[in-house]
Amino acid sequence: MAEGYIKHQYEPILPQKDEWPVVKLSKNRKDFVKKVAEASKKSVLEITGNNIDLLKEELETTLYREKLRIKQNPWAVDPDDDSDFWRKVRQVLVQTSADPHLNKTQKKKKYLEVLDDITMRYSEEIASNFVHTHYKVTRRIVTFGFARLLNAARVKGIKSLFSNQYTLQDKIQIVGETDQIRELASKGTIVMVPTHFSNLDSILIGWIISVLGLPPFIYGAGLNLFNIGIFAYFMNALGAYKVDRRKKNLLYLETLKTYSSEAIQYGVHSLFFPGGTRSRSGMIEKKLKLGLLSTAVEAQRANYQKGLHDVGGKIFIVPVTINYHFVLEAPSLIQEYLSITGQERYYKERDEFSTSYKISKFLVKFFTKGSDISVSIGKAMDVLGNYVDTAGNSFDRHGRKIDTRDYFISNGKVTVDSQREEEYTHHLGRRIVEEFHINNRVFSSHLVAFTAFQLIKRENRKLDLYNLLRLPEEDIFLVYVEFKEACEMVLNRIFELEEAGKLQVAPHMRQDIDSIINHGLDNVGMYHAKRPLIKNNNGNIETQDLSVLYFYHNRLIGYDLEKLF
Repeated sequence: MAEGYIKHQYEPILPQKDEWPVVKLSKNRKDFVKKVAEASKKSVLEITGNNIDLLKEELETTLYREKLRIKQNPWAVDPDDDSDFWRKVRQVLVQTSADPHLNKTQKKKKYLEVLDDITMRYSEEIASNFVHTHYKVTRRIVTFGFARLLNAARVKGIKSLFSNQYTLQDKIQIVGETDQIRELASKGTIVMVPTHFSNLDSILIGWIISVLGLPPFIYGAGLNLFNIGIFAYFMNALGAYKVDRRKKNLLYLETLKTYSSEAIQYGVHSLFFPGGTRSRSGMIEKKLKLGLLSTAVEAQRANYQKGLHDVGGKIFIVPVTINYHFVLEAPSLIQEYLSITGQERYYKERDEFSTSYKISKFLVKFFTKGSDISVSIGKAMDVLGNYVDTAGNSFDRHGRKIDTRDYFISNGKVTVDSQREEEYTHHLGRRIVEEFHINNRVFSSHLVAFTAFQLIKRENRKLDLYNLLRLPEEDIFLVYVEFKEACEMVLNRIFELEEAGKLQVAPHMRQDIDSIINHGLDNVGMYHAKRPLIKNNNGNIETQDLSVLYFYHNRLIGYDLEKLF
């Protein structure tokens, strides 16, 4: 095992579980939900400028969209009183609007009462149900279950299920700034922002948080995942709060953002995927969803307003890049990406996690393959995108120590400035994307997929992407000698980028080029029925699925390696 891999379980860091912020929050859940509802209401009123007509319009829009959701896209996890609640909202809005005896002030009072009811309902719906005793049990079950699957895969025979010959650390390597994140977690509040490629990511990151001995993190999970009883238990136990992506109205989105911001201010470590959803293209995220990201900036300013000027009130952003040889969902993800970008008919997303059986099947298939993955923990940053040291001090790009609080001051005091915070959020988003690419760990599978697709593209220069992907796979092959030369050319450039600190390279990439290629061919898309790359009987390279090859090729987009061709 290469140097830098985590080969042991860390001792949990202080504070102990009874003092974890997430435990304190769960004990005060009722009051916290009320606080989120009230803050959400205040936010909506600020957006509508306290204008009664604009408020009424937002309430009516929310009602319309919710009725549409109930009718067209109901889920089993939806509350039993969903229809009744929104029917009552409609009655109040209609009666208030039509009542000639009510003046403007009285109508506004009625509308505010409706706003109260809705934000309170949303807050209660979103809030997690974390129980630390369940968390402890769940963590053990997940670790035990993963380890048993791994041994069943690596050690043949029924006894393998009870073998301890292999640990998860043999398969999942954690590299990067592990000591720094542990140190900072005991000082301030961590917001972890990983790349997102697979449904496995949430479970994987949860396990890594446990391995590093960190306190539990809260994170947003799709409400649809709570449709499944056993999965809902695990999600709640691991600190998930619910995100209903069907709801796009202002009131819900503000409540969701407020929940995240208030939890971070509470000192609860948080995790969210800033890409918003799994990467359909296979590329590392370039554009991030800034809604939840803005809550970290908002929480930092709020902490300074409360007088929390020391490191204890500081929020640290930790980018994490997840590195896979293969993604089980790659065929459906790339088809959806191509359908949308190619302006063809909408390709409905397949929900690989819609039942307990599918979840189990997914995990078994992953662990019964011998392919490794690694998780790169990036350098921590403040909410302005500056690197911080293990003591929590911020440094600008010239290495000068700075005080983050200064960036939130106007006229001598910390103030709210939405435009300023929006700019800070955009800058933070750009910095996270940069760090994703820096922490990207190049695998042999990435190298062979990128090189092969670029060679095929070069041979068909006159075709655009969509026509290229329609070529019959049986007509495509690459002469091994030429493929090997191209792989060496790309690899040399990758090492140059590594030397410049622009990416990372996995240890298996230090072998001779033939071994690297064979390793890449063995691992790329190893689960798929149609392999993106294989070596034929003549020793040349073929593809059985050009679209999936394109997906894996995309992992190395963003480094200008295409210019080599």
